Amino acid sequence: MKKILIGATAAAALAAGTFGAVSANASAPAAPAAAPAAAAKADAANKNLQQSTHLTIEAATKAAQATLDAAEDENQRVTVAVVDRNGNTLVTLRGDGAGPQSYESAERKAFTAVSWNAPTSVLAGRLAQAPNLKDIPGTLFLGGGVPVTAKGAPIAGIGVAGAPSGDLDEKFARAGAEALGK
Repeated sequence: MKKILIGATAAAALAAGTFGAVSANASAPAAPAAAPAAAAKADAANKNLQQSTHLTIEAATKAAQATLDAAEDENQRVTVAVVDRNGNTLVTLRGDGAGPQSYESAERKAFTAVSWNAPTSVLAGRLAQAPNLKDIPGTLFLGGGVPVTAKGAPIAGIGVAGAPSGDLDEKFARAGAEALGK
């Protein structure tokens, strides 16, 4: 009985202490916000930070729709994928009648283009010198993927799959990238 009483007392004290800490934190006044100029100056002085540019979901959707529209204008049934700099899918649009294989292929082409900052048709030509490039997970070295760049660095990739040739897929992907400049 003595052990149970000590255990219950310890649990009650712990609970009271936790409640007190939560209450104290909840009632503490908020710290004043740092002045934006001071924060920017501190960030500029910190050599461990790097600023990067990212494509917004709105821009990714605009590019994907422009790509799909370009394909539909030529009666092609394709899927388009837009990935961010890290290869994460932002938008995927599967056109009416696009084949089931086109979804994954479009994503892999977009990932490949952004990873190497080059069109996948160019990268496909490099397989002769380095055939094991094709073994890198998530990549697809077929025409149809283009990088999107800002200030010379890749910020996204657009991949298209489903047209009869990689040249057509890439033509449509370029239309999506060009729509971002408008």
